Amino acid sequence: MPEGHTLHRLGRLHQRRFAGSPVAVSSPQGRFAEGAALLDGLVLTGTDVWGKHLFHRYAGGAVVHIHLGLYGTFTEFAVPPDGPAPPPVGQVRMRLAGAEYGTDLRGPTACEIFDELQVADLLARLGPDPLRRDADPALVYKRIAKSRRAIGGLLLDQSVVAGVGNVYRAELLFRNGIDPRRPGTTITADEFDTAWRDLVALMKVGLRRGKIVVVRPEHDHGAPAYAAGKPRTYVYGRAGEPCRVCATPVRVTDLEARAMFWCPGCQG
Repeated sequence: MPEGHTLHRLGRLHQRRFAGSPVAVSSPQGRFAEGAALLDGLVLTGTDVWGKHLFHRYAGGAVVHIHLGLYGTFTEFAVPPDGPAPPPVGQVRMRLAGAEYGTDLRGPTACEIFDELQVADLLARLGPDPLRRDADPALVYKRIAKSRRAIGGLLLDQSVVAGVGNVYRAELLFRNGIDPRRPGTTITADEFDTAWRDLVALMKVGLRRGKIVVVRPEHDHGAPAYAAGKPRTYVYGRAGEPCRVCATPVRVTDLEARAMFWCPGCQG
């Protein structure tokens, strides 16, 4: 599932490509046909992102709420100046086309029309987003410090902090030497403050570079990344392999039905 930095990159891209002009909106697949018909030809006034939720705002007040989920993707295409746009390929839920560029949305968990009350209701259920300027870390810590749930589970709870996924969760806890099984009530204010600053910095790197970069330069060597085309990680996807810092075999634990990678040596 894409983590928060990916949605922020998409939001910025769509702002540059489409905001301020009328856009053609369609649903080649048909599952968003009614919503597309309402939006077709309207001006896209701007985009907004909170955690893993992307919002397209249109003149007149309509908002498209998009959650990519596990399988959702946007693919971009060029709109020829003197000809039709290329035909859609596959199951395209929503096609958005401007004067020069277009984008096709496939496989999202959500692609739906919201009004501002529905947007507000959704945002009220989400925790602060580390990539937003209005993020309140004190609210995140308040929710962590009063919970006996494992910190590894709390970090994936979007009502606690929005936008963190499995990779950032595992790598953040490793970088800060925190056992993912520790209850939230045991996380000190100093530990949280240091980890929050680290999280914000890491996600800003991800936003800028378009990929999750977490390994410090002095450790960025040796065993390859967990998957082709991915930067190295400390623990994520590396179960059974030696830790890049202490050589202890990395472990994977089932934590609230999600795989949690960690190092017993560095996080014990």
